[in-house]
Amino acid sequence: MPAQAAKPAKLDGLQQAMQHRFHDLSLLQRALTHRSTRRPDNERLEFLGDAVLGMVVAESLLHDFPDASEGELSRRRAMTINKEVLARAGRGLDLGACITLGIGERKSGGARRDSILADGVEALIAALYLDAGLDTARAFIRRHILDEAQGAIGERVEKDFKTRLQERTQAARTPLPCYTVLKVAGKGHDQEFTVSCEVQPLTEPVHGRGRSKRAAEQAAARTALESLPP
Repeated sequence: MPAQAAKPAKLDGLQQAMQHRFHDLSLLQRALTHRSTRRPDNERLEFLGDAVLGMVVAESLLHDFPDASEGELSRRRAMTINKEVLARAGRGLDLGACITLGIGERKSGGARRDSILADGVEALIAALYLDAGLDTARAFIRRHILDEAQGAIGERVEKDFKTRLQERTQAARTPLPCYTVLKVAGKGHDQEFTVSCEVQPLTEPVHGRGRSKRAAEQAAARTALESLPP
């Protein structure tokens, strides 16, 4: 039995979910063709998509976390660009129903495999980039990967710094840190929050900025931890 390409209705549904209709449909079809088909496949597109994804994520992290160190940015990038995050994005797009697989891969459940879904998402990013440019690829990455991933990552980072600061004040038997929103700039998805953190024995509040109140509090907690005496 030969490899079966996705039906037109599936391709239409995928394009709707991606919020982009391809000018060159062959790019989308190539992005959805796995190497097990022994046809021209998506591996070269994966290579390009990985590079575009890495650049957009790095660009976004620099903008979203202006006070973060290089080490924190690197940790966030690693937590964002990984097989599990990309596979989850693929499932959200029902990508498994659209990928063309060889008969053996199809019978073994390849359409549900994280590695195949993740590679397919990278190939889609490249196809978007080639079909419509960087802005379209960037919008897709933010919508389907960054927005969801950063919420979960933010909770993990927030727990790291805010919990550490709270535990330190509890151990010193001093009042808990107090966070105050000082400023909200921008509109919609382009907002920036500035938050202050008051904590003893610091005599002046410290500040943090971020694309959400939670991220700004995390940044302020990190600054407070760095400012406290040993």
